[in-house]
Order: sequence, then C-alpha cells, then structure tokens
Amino acid sequence: MNKKKLILFGAIALLMTIVFACSNNDDSTSSSATVTSLTSGSATFSSTATINAIYSGTATLPYTGGNGTTYVSETAITSTVVTGLTATLVAGTLANGAGALTYTITGTPTSSGIASFVITFGGQTATITLTVNSIATADCSSATGTAKLICLCDAFKATLTSSQIAILQLAYTYSNIKTWSNLPAAMSARLGLKFSTLSAAQLVAAKAIIKEMSGTTVNEGYDEIQQLWLADDYLAANGGNSDYGSGNYYLAFFGTPATTGTFEIMMTGHHKTVANTYKDATLIAATPHFAAIEPLSFTTNGTTYAPINQEKAAFAAMLTGLSTTQLATAKSSSTFSDLLLGPNANWSFPTTKSGLICSGLTTSQKTLVINAIKTYTDDIDDANAAIILATYTSELDNTYILYSGTTALDTKNDYVRIDGPHVWIEFSVQNGVIMSGVHHHSVWRDRVNDYGTTKN
Repeated sequence: MNKKKLILFGAIALLMTIVFACSNNDDSTSSSATVTSLTSGSATFSSTATINAIYSGTATLPYTGGNGTTYVSETAITSTVVTGLTATLVAGTLANGAGALTYTITGTPTSSGIASFVITFGGQTATITLTVNSIATADCSSATGTAKLICLCDAFKATLTSSQIAILQLAYTYSNIKTWSNLPAAMSARLGLKFSTLSAAQLVAAKAIIKEMSGTTVNEGYDEIQQLWLADDYLAANGGNSDYGSGNYYLAFFGTPATTGTFEIMMTGHHKTVANTYKDATLIAATPHFAAIEPLSFTTNGTTYAPINQEKAAFAAMLTGLSTTQLATAKSSSTFSDLLLGPNANWSFPTTKSGLICSGLTTSQKTLVINAIKTYTDDIDDANAAIILATYTSELDNTYILYSGTTALDTKNDYVRIDGPHVWIEFSVQNGVIMSGVHHHSVWRDRVNDYGTTKN
C-alpha cells in the first residue's frame, strides 16, 4: 500500500514539474525576445488617417538583431498628440537578425496632425508616427446632383472635431429650421458653425457645399452669395463694427445629409439665408430664401459690386411694362415698410390674393414676370432651378402682381410682390441702417413647399 502511494505521489510530482516547466518555458519565450534596434525612421503605415473618420490599418516597424524567439501580443498602446487611436502588436516570431514587427492600428482620430505611438519591445524603445489628414480624402468630383452634395457634406465633416460636428449637425425640427433672421448674428442668434471659427481648410470645404447648392448664373447663385459676403465685410469696415462681416455667417445641417431621410442645409447670416430641404436625395424645398443689400453698390479691391441690382431691375422692367390700367389694378393702397413674410412670419400667407392677375398679360409682359422670378430660382443649383421655374411658369395665369409706392423701386417703402399658387416673392425698399440712403430686403417663399412643408 505504501509502495502504491509512493508511485502515485511520484507521478503527480512529475506531472507538476512538466506543467511548471512548460509554463515557465512559455513565459521565458515571450520575455526573452530581444532586438538590438527598432528602426522607427523606416516604419510604414498601410494608409494615412483622416480626422473623425474610423481608421483601421497596420504599421510595420523594422528591427535588427532579432534572436529568433516567439513573442505574443501585448497591451494596446494609445496614441499621443493626436489621440483616439491604439496600436496593438501582432504575435509572431523574431527573425535571427533583421525583420519587422506588425501593429494593428484602430480607432478614430480626434484631430488632424501627427499621432505618435511610443513602442517598447525587446529591450528597445522607438516612436512611430501616423499622419492624420485635416481634409477628407474622398473625391467628390465624379459625383453629380444630390450625391455630390452629400459627398461634400461628408468631406466637410471629416475636417471637423467631434465637438464641431455636434454644433454643425442638429436635429431636423421646426424650431431649428426656422432659426434665421435679417439681423446680424450678434443681434439674432443663429445655429451651426460660425465661419470665423473654421480653419482655412474647413472654410474651403464649407463653401464647396454652399457652391454646390447654388446656381452658376452670373450675379445670381453662388456669385451673388460671394458678393453679399463682401458687402458685409464692407459694412464692417465702414461703420458696422465687428457685428458685421462674412465671418459672422453660419452653416448648419438639420438632420444628417444622406441618400435617405430628410435633412436641411442652411447657410445664414446678416443679409443672406439659403435653406434647402432634401428628402431621399431629392430637393423638396429651396425656401425660405432671403437676400438683402446695404449699400446698394460698393467697391472692393477696385471692383464694384451691386449684387441685388438685377432683382430690382427685373421688377422695375416688369412694372414699367404694364399699361396704365394694369398698373392701377396692380397698385396697393397699403404702405409696406418691410417684407410681409420676412423672418418669423412663417406660414402667414394671405388667404386672398391681391393685385393684377397675370392671365390677362400679353406674352411679352408674361416674359417680364418670368424674368423677375428667374432672379430668385437661379439662386439654387441649375437643375433644380429649371424644375421649380417650370412649375411657377405653368401657374403663371393664376399668379398676381402687386406693388406699392413707385415703379422705380428706389424710394423708401417702394414694394413689389409676385404671388402665385406656389411662388411668393417680395422686394422691399427701406432706409439704410449703417450707410445713408436706402437698402433692399427681399424674400422668396413657396406657399406649398416652404421648409419642405414642415409647419410645426
């Protein structure tokens, strides 16, 4: 019996010795991996990263003097300078001499610049660096229509920090989408990212979105927007102080720009608001759309601009093209010191139309009405401008012209309106605020599709 016990104890002791030896051998295999150098200057990454974009790649770090030992994966190494990334060693076996370690790099970089990883392995330490781009690498040039616009929105967001995206992209709610004004932002708060807070690269990406939303006609669309930004800079330099200027304009996304669902892109500031609503990759509303100018013309860097003059000229031509009898019918006895449906006057269209109905106009007179409407529809991208203008043209016989004051539209309280089944356009002449003389306010709305039909 004692002999059997001795044999059993001996077997157990032998088994424990084997297990311990194996375990000890595994530990020593991992810890005994050594190299004589880590060549950080020759480290390579499978690709560069982009700010706020999920990254998954690999880094290869050459070494010399490997001792041929097996090594295991280690605790992930967090990036410094640019944070949000980790580097994890991939298990392997060292070469006897020169070779390379492989690290898996994952995460979402929180800023642009250089992400640094301090690597310690085999008795050596080195720092490898990954470039994080400030501008998205996506190329939107081959895309068209709303797909291109969405691509540009994604590219812009890729240049932003997570905190900037939280300011830019807000919920699609009626409360948010109706937040615009004809006042400087310092006097009437806006939503979204302020231009002056953006880096040069971010501002270029933001303006690419606005340009894609806008028309290409000279003095309309994006050309007009740029002139109105310059006008605000002119005001800032000529008595308007820091409350004015192109840096005080804002860009906001209400909802997420995508091929499905509803979202609005709004660019808004003192004298320009663009508010385009899209649903399932189709533009469903380009209104409200506000434009104003003070002074009426100005000179910057040797070039003279009058960005709203073509609207005024088209309306004046429309009115002077009417007969005396027609003008009498079109003229209102009311005085309009401002727009009827300016900011905060949403969905307040008059139930009864007033003025001169266009069904009795001659062909040439109708053309003058259409020309006036075009100075507004041409502000949006060319393809959608043609679609909306076709709708307004088809409804012209049920559209009314109304004016007050003089037909020249150059005196305080001069006013003109085009009011149809869909189209609603107002043009108002008011006293100057910063400069002497008068300045113009104008708004384009749609009786049916304003705000993409959202009312509450």
